[in-house]
Amino acid sequence: MDDEDSVLARDYQLIHREATLLAGGLNDLCQRASVYHHLYEDSGGRNVFPLIAAHGALWGAGYFALGMKVGALLSAQYLFQPIVRRDKLRHLQAFADAFRDINRRVCIEAYCAYHFSKRHGSAAGAAAYVQQPLLDALNQCHRAQAEQRPLPAEQRRELFEAFFLWEQAFIVGPAVEQALAALDWPLIRQVALRPRIEFAYFASSREMKFSDFASTAERIEKGLRAYEMAEQAGLAQVEAALSRYAILPSAFFKGSASHFRALRRGLQLPETLQPGLGSGTS
Repeated sequence: MDDEDSVLARDYQLIHREATLLAGGLNDLCQRASVYHHLYEDSGGRNVFPLIAAHGALWGAGYFALGMKVGALLSAQYLFQPIVRRDKLRHLQAFADAFRDINRRVCIEAYCAYHFSKRHGSAAGAAAYVQQPLLDALNQCHRAQAEQRPLPAEQRRELFEAFFLWEQAFIVGPAVEQALAALDWPLIRQVALRPRIEFAYFASSREMKFSDFASTAERIEKGLRAYEMAEQAGLAQVEAALSRYAILPSAFFKGSASHFRALRRGLQLPETLQPGLGSGTS
């Protein structure tokens, strides 16, 4: 019989492989939005981070498309330098792909952290796979769900903060720094550092205009503000606002859970993960 450590390692690898398939390729932002929403829905609305991440994926799809169009227009200054123009556009494409990859990696790791902790959160070795502050916050979420009680607002915020600070430290921060360092186009770099985030549930995006996207402190401040605006709007309204991007398929809105099951079937994944050591909430 497998000992606890080998079961944890086996199940984490299983969940990670599944998450990688579900997250799709660089351009599958719509698919990732469905996966993010699944994490919110599976938690009974207690885990708000993936709901806001779903907005990020859908907003990002339009933002990246617009950015490529703007880049094509700005590249006209190199009209008589075709090699330089191609090089600038190549850098822009690589920059956009780097941000799509950030979204993909966050989706994979968020899925792993949620489902691994749901199964093994109370195991002694769980913190080797999920950072302790995030693990603690997820375990509170899973316990509340197992006991069929709401997650208090303070604990919802703790869970969002734990997820958000984790992604900034381990994925977003290093990847943004690397992407900006590789972007050899000063004009585009200047534009890229000052985006205005406009999620569909925002009453106003005035507060979400960046002065320096390279600043970790500003990204954290804006991320926490996005969460506050979600709570103020009401999570049901935030969820309903996913339709405003006009990107998700109609099947999602007819039944998001059945849509996610269909996604799993299309990827030849089983309906559920195979049973392992046991529930993390036991």
